[in-house]
Amino acid sequence: MLLIFESILPIFLLVLLGAALKRSSFINATLWDGLEQLGYYVLFPALLFYTLATADFTKIDIGLIGAVSNGAVILMAGLVLALWPVLRRAGVGAPAFSSLFQCSTRWNAFVALAIGQKVFGTEGIAIIAVIMAAIIVPINLINVSVLLWFSGRWQGYRIFALRIVTNPLIFSSVAGIVVNLLHIPIYQPLMVTVGLVSQASLSLGLIAVGAGLRIADALKPGAMVMLGTALKLLMFPAVMVGLAILCHVGGETLVLLALSASVPTAMNGYLLAKKMGGDADLYAATATVQTVASFFTIPLVMIAASQLAAG
Repeated sequence: MLLIFESILPIFLLVLLGAALKRSSFINATLWDGLEQLGYYVLFPALLFYTLATADFTKIDIGLIGAVSNGAVILMAGLVLALWPVLRRAGVGAPAFSSLFQCSTRWNAFVALAIGQKVFGTEGIAIIAVIMAAIIVPINLINVSVLLWFSGRWQGYRIFALRIVTNPLIFSSVAGIVVNLLHIPIYQPLMVTVGLVSQASLSLGLIAVGAGLRIADALKPGAMVMLGTALKLLMFPAVMVGLAILCHVGGETLVLLALSASVPTAMNGYLLAKKMGGDADLYAATATVQTVASFFTIPLVMIAASQLAAG
């Protein structure tokens, strides 16, 4: 417990640093929008491409990891959608439900990559990257579809497909896998440059996560916030681990699958909620509470998964 806690602590200290810096007066407020865009369009794609392009997949069962990850995402999406009739009768509106759905199914890959690297080293970050590559397209497909449906803004499959293929995270993940599997040579100085950029992505990404938190919303969480927190931090890991065990996944891979499911939701879902008719305030509040609560739940999930992996 202490080992996992101490491994995770630096990650959350970076998140807290971001929250403190955002609220300080000596940093220009315009930095944060730029940092968010830099992370989304440059830093994070560079990390995904470099990790997937250089990973040793010979020791990783890509097919099994991909199947379990996608299966868990689909099962979790189905479970949350099944709550809609009950929540609608309870007076929950479509925008609030779409944000609940996003908060329950999205995951913060920055946190997962940072913890995976800290606890398991290069193999950990490679497996997390494979999980990310496997589910990034399905998660975006499912969440964008739900947002469009519940907002009444469906514009046809052509616009939907365009949103997907132009997503920098999807493009960089696919490119990294193609380069790796097909052994496409990349000019070494260029690859070193991409590697240097990727090194900055985790720390700056975690600081950006902290900057996006809304502390005041976490002090008085409502029922929907608590529901979204429980679904993401407890139900999703249970679904992922249960499916992994059924598929005979064990060892570090099982723990890393559990870790991927147990991290809080991604902050970029807030922008989608804001642009596509979701409840952006609910999303921000839920993401904040999840981030704080995950500091305690992630170690518990990882310990439970480690015990299951050990038999």
